[in-house]
Amino acid sequence: MAELSVKRLKTSLPICKIHRPFVGSRVKQNLPAVVEESLCGVSTMLMEIAYRLDALANIFEQDDIALPRVAAFFHEHSEQEQAQAEAMLDYLSDRGGQYCNKDIQRPGCEEVCAVIPALELMLGQWKEEMAVMVELSQLSKEHSDPHSASVVKSRFLGPLVPRVKLLGDLLTNARRVGCTIGRSGGFGEYLINQLQEELTNVTSG
Repeated sequence: MAELSVKRLKTSLPICKIHRPFVGSRVKQNLPAVVEESLCGVSTMLMEIAYRLDALANIFEQDDIALPRVAAFFHEHSEQEQAQAEAMLDYLSDRGGQYCNKDIQRPGCEEVCAVIPALELMLGQWKEEMAVMVELSQLSKEHSDPHSASVVKSRFLGPLVPRVKLLGDLLTNARRVGCTIGRSGGFGEYLINQLQEELTNVTSG
């Protein structure tokens, strides 16, 4: 029996507008259509964030910038975002939903060429991701899907809270040591690059 169509609600979530629920699933139970669409759309958003962080890493590998440890920092977090996207896809599949393959948008960070703008972009992405996860959890509750609400809160929202705080601290310290917003950089960029291992430790987890 085909699933009844559901009126789309106004939301800032990146809902998959072309989503077609997998009506033949035998494991689907209490997965509202709007939650399935949102899980699909948010998965794509996480892939786009991973792509953007990887693009930032590639910028810092260029020979005219040459901050290899900073590049490794962005590569690591790109891999973490990709892992989160895959975890959400696995959850969607476990609940009997399906993912709609969509084109991933271009990173749009080609003009970023210094540590501070890159960190600001990364912080903005994580804050946006936090807001999306909060709304997704609330949406799940409102549509009587407490399991999705719990998983989103513990698996996807929880780890973001300390990362956003510590990245904000990192941005403050980058300014304090004299990092600039220009491509040429200076001693501040050198210090941040040398401290990459410590930076990775405080923003991982």
